[in-house]
Amino acid sequence: MSKFLPSILIRMFVLAVSLSSLAPISAAQERASAPIANPADTRFESVTEDWTTPGLSTSRLKAIRPVGFLDDTHPGYTAELLQVQWRWGDPLDLYVMKPKGVKKPPVILYLFSYPSETDIFNDPVFENAVTKDGFAAVGFVTALTGHRYHDRPMREWFISELQEGLATSAHDVQMVLTYLSARGDLDTNRVGMFAQGSGASIAILASAVDPRIKVLDALDPWGDWPTWMATSPFVPEDERANYVKPEFLKKAAALEPVEWLPKIQAKKFRFQDAVFEIKTPKAAKEKLRSAAPPGTTFVFYKTEQDFNAVFQNSVNLEWMEHELRMLPEAPAANTATVPQQQ
Repeated sequence: MSKFLPSILIRMFVLAVSLSSLAPISAAQERASAPIANPADTRFESVTEDWTTPGLSTSRLKAIRPVGFLDDTHPGYTAELLQVQWRWGDPLDLYVMKPKGVKKPPVILYLFSYPSETDIFNDPVFENAVTKDGFAAVGFVTALTGHRYHDRPMREWFISELQEGLATSAHDVQMVLTYLSARGDLDTNRVGMFAQGSGASIAILASAVDPRIKVLDALDPWGDWPTWMATSPFVPEDERANYVKPEFLKKAAALEPVEWLPKIQAKKFRFQDAVFEIKTPKAAKEKLRSAAPPGTTFVFYKTEQDFNAVFQNSVNLEWMEHELRMLPEAPAANTATVPQQQ
């Protein structure tokens, strides 16, 4: 897995198994190719999107019918790859993994940090780990990442376009939830989300405006943008000056996790901090932690050994699964509606 995830999460679902010798991915698991943005595509002419807020009330996104295929060859679960889309030039590969024999399982969304791609969602070890206890798992990648990065000059990337990356990805979380609710085969009254790094920042933004995320588990979120941009080693030195300018930070301020953390609507929230992780500077970590709402569960990993002891063998999932089981199941007739966005 180390060749897939260039962040601390390369050890997340190791499960004491080396993934370097995995069998070739079957045709049903291959990544759907992203078409080049076509100026002649008129399906999204009415779409408008507001990057100044994680909410959707000031945006107009248009979801088209998804396309995809199902891999039913695994003994304990099914793996579905869909391509969903609601804005021009940005089809999104969505992975839905469901345990067999479980009617309307609870759902856990997974969103990893930039620049993680979708390889982990193609991995049978991961797929089995996240479904073996009767939970469905849904994964995708953030904006300007992997198959979603195309038709852009190389100087434009997730950090340089931070406002776009955060806002559109937070919108994506909500659009994915709406799609999952419409399927009818999942218990979307019990939705959790595990997110890491920039993905955790996006999950915080989404949870602050969408109560459908009932349980949120955030590992090492990015934030406190003035400090982060000025001192994070993840920011290239030859670009840093661009990201500490007032005009850049003003745009980022609208999507500041420190400001949105107190507004989280999840019923249960866990803030995990790998103290030894350095992408987010210590001062920023402290500011993020101090902004967490009352009732937050904090977990600290002082060393990589501490971290590995929990994240190997998917022990880290036990908290999320317990909290979701404590929530009431979906009623027999699912009448869930899309909530009003802030």
